[in-house]
Amino acid sequence: MEIDSKERHETNLQPPKENNFYLQKFRLYETRSNFYMIGWDNSRTIWKVLKIDRSESTELLIHEDPTIYSEREYLDLLSRIHEGNKPTGGLKFVCLCYGIIGFIKFLGAHYLLVITERREIGKIRGHVVYAITESEMFPVPNSTVLSKMTYSKDENRYLKLLRKMDLTKDYFFSYSYHIMLSFQKNLSNSKSGVAIYETMFVWNEFLTREIHNQLQNTKWTVALVYGFFKQATFKISSQDFILTLIARRSRHYAGTRYLKRGVNEKGRVANDVETEQIVFEDVPEGSPFGATSVVQNRGSIPLFWSQETSLLNVKPDIILSRRDFKFEATKLHFEDLAQRYGNPIIILNLIKTFEKRPREMILRAEFANAIEFLNKDLPEDERLRFLHWDINKRPRIKAKMALLRLGDVAANALELTGFLHCQLIPTSRTEELQKLSPTSCDDRGDHVKEDLDEMDVEMDNECDKLRGAYCVKVSSVQNGVLRTNCVDCLDRTNVGQYAYGLVALSHQLHALGFVDIDNINIDSHSPLAQELMQIYEEMGDTLALQYGGSAAHNKIFSEMRGQWKAATRSQEIIRSVQRYYRNACMDPAKQDAINVFLGHFQPQEGGPALWELNADQHYDVRKHGSNPTAERSRFNPSLSSRQLFHDIQLDQCLRSSSFKFEEGALFDSSNFLDVDWLSSSGNSCEEETYDRSSIIGSPSRGMSSDSMTTNVSAPDSGTSLKKVQTPGEISVDAKVSKQMHRQYSEKFVRWVTEEDGFFD
Repeated sequence: MEIDSKERHETNLQPPKENNFYLQKFRLYETRSNFYMIGWDNSRTIWKVLKIDRSESTELLIHEDPTIYSEREYLDLLSRIHEGNKPTGGLKFVCLCYGIIGFIKFLGAHYLLVITERREIGKIRGHVVYAITESEMFPVPNSTVLSKMTYSKDENRYLKLLRKMDLTKDYFFSYSYHIMLSFQKNLSNSKSGVAIYETMFVWNEFLTREIHNQLQNTKWTVALVYGFFKQATFKISSQDFILTLIARRSRHYAGTRYLKRGVNEKGRVANDVETEQIVFEDVPEGSPFGATSVVQNRGSIPLFWSQETSLLNVKPDIILSRRDFKFEATKLHFEDLAQRYGNPIIILNLIKTFEKRPREMILRAEFANAIEFLNKDLPEDERLRFLHWDINKRPRIKAKMALLRLGDVAANALELTGFLHCQLIPTSRTEELQKLSPTSCDDRGDHVKEDLDEMDVEMDNECDKLRGAYCVKVSSVQNGVLRTNCVDCLDRTNVGQYAYGLVALSHQLHALGFVDIDNINIDSHSPLAQELMQIYEEMGDTLALQYGGSAAHNKIFSEMRGQWKAATRSQEIIRSVQRYYRNACMDPAKQDAINVFLGHFQPQEGGPALWELNADQHYDVRKHGSNPTAERSRFNPSLSSRQLFHDIQLDQCLRSSSFKFEEGALFDSSNFLDVDWLSSSGNSCEEETYDRSSIIGSPSRGMSSDSMTTNVSAPDSGTSLKKVQTPGEISVDAKVSKQMHRQYSEKFVRWVTEEDGFFD
């Protein structure tokens, strides 16, 4: 959303802080009665002391010394503590650490988890981002007060489960930057301290809850984000820029592929991931620089559905395991998205249109049904924009053409949502600030807040006295988001997200002045596009391993690189076998570990053990007496995907608040555009000799899902639906072509019959 270039507004970029300092290095000591943790800031001018009681067997008691010590003063304090505890062994050094991950209790003692080694993986304008390379866990009570339960078999089993959570893989954090928030939210969000840990992307929120409740601050803990972080520097025309790609996984309804599917009652979806692409000008520290950021989202289809793993079935049936006739959970999910990102919400659905044995197409029908139902009660400017394209429908389509089509969707979506573009100027650069406006930075902050309030963005105008503040001139912000999904939200979704990232990058570089408007589109075969594809491919592999148990299927990426198809096929088979084995054999234990780490299951003495409970699926069909076969038989798709509608362009559909089909269609207003039909001409692939009927939308409200075998008429009967095709009707003959020329624009007909460019 653009601001008039003549109007220059500034505010301050404020790193997270409490009392104007944060701690990032710690020494842990122990006596028989207490742990003592000494923490200091990066400048080694502030030293703080934390005491953890070790004399309690079950309670966790933590006390922070309010005094701020110098280095000499804290050493004197340790000397006095040692002298006072000599009769019981004195003060002993335990380890050097880099922050508290949290505390956890099973059946016996509390355990303290700390980071003992870290490595730098990137910087966001001076704010260092770290990954964990080693962590340690210590029982809090001393050995003389440990309860018998601490040594029980169940306690040891819970400890083994917790150790399955490998914190050295794909967890990252920052002391001075809210890495759990997007760059735009860092500019606008005034929350700090404990409130920041409550966000959906902080995976150790449960582990830190007790210490935060007792201390009411977050100086001693680090907020762990789980997902993907990658940073790289590129050069264009002798100018350098830094690209950062961040994927943040939600801790809500988190888990493994077959054990966490769809949506839960609170509207949380499985595999919910926020992807942010940040581009900065690479300039020396202390210099003004431009910054851009764009966010997209992926997440499981927000319906109640599941799949049951089986060693005998590589592709388990998809079961709509619960009928939510008013789509309450789906509604909650999209309300949450609107709360997080604003409007519009654009949905790119990449699941299959037709299958000989209906699986994905069942979800497609019900998803379209849900969108149509929800849009009826939404104001026009808040209605969901729903796009569908079966990326696997035409197996012989070239990878480049697939990316071009996805790129067209991305360009239109980006135009609707916009992206963050701002200029950051250090407050020390008074010369540059005076050029912006004769008033002071603080005076201008109020005007910025007023303007950004109108754009649903709140700005925090406090200056950071510790690190040096930036005055921020905001040119545009992002309102709304593109949400992409396939079935697993892994392989196809990652291709869609790369296509969006490539289009976004070209606009980000143009906003920063790296490319002019005539060269705004980055060629998909250029070195820059190939580098970006490699980063997205790495992200896709990482997320696929986390959720699905194997690296992603990267058929399109491999083809873009010109890899030998036979080698690619072999790799895909190996990855399928890996994913299948891990899903069937290893996921239950992995899910248990996640549930323990996130606090979704908290053991109770005398209560059932986690491994004694049923499989961790969102909804167990058998418990509710449902018959999976009966559920599947309810859906008998018979509507043709060859729906002819007026010459409506993608951008028109996305902008339209009420996308209407011709009179006689089965539903009127759903903002549903079947990009899959647009992308398939009458010239079908030779191997597609089956009936290509599929579901392109939902029945009207007056019809139940049980009666979806409605007969439809051909176009000449006055409706907008073509009858179900037989193999002999797949090609477009001369008569139909003439009819199309009379009813539709030449450009549209050329696209349908010749697969010419998608909005060239």
